[in-house]
Amino acid sequence: MKTILVDAVDAFVVETENGFEIFEPMRKMLDEFPNRKIILTGANNEQFKKFCLDKMPYEVFTLKHNPEKTDPKYYETMLKNFDLKPEDVVYFEHNPEAVKSAQSVGIKTHFWDNEKRPLRELAIFLEHNT
Repeated sequence: MKTILVDAVDAFVVETENGFEIFEPMRKMLDEFPNRKIILTGANNEQFKKFCLDKMPYEVFTLKHNPEKTDPKYYETMLKNFDLKPEDVVYFEHNPEAVKSAQSVGIKTHFWDNEKRPLRELAIFLEHNT
């Protein structure tokens, strides 16, 4: 069973009138999958608190912008940290450059459009790839 890598800010965590909160429809959809989930972010200590990443229902991984998710080394380091191989994971990400970066190390990655928030499309991607 593959691990689902979850993009943090502008995907799983969205800005609302109350600040930053979990996008609950996505959480409900992800909770239907029994797979392990790891939230990926580049947040530093200050951003970690601001985005409420200390209150997440899943594990959270950050390299504090060193390097950014647009650098393949981010994903290489993350995989090594969790003793995973690219074929062990699937990922969704809102930043097109970070999508390309993850794909460059062999991670099956889906672009998440945070404007449209197409949950059914994401669910289909996960159903077919986990």
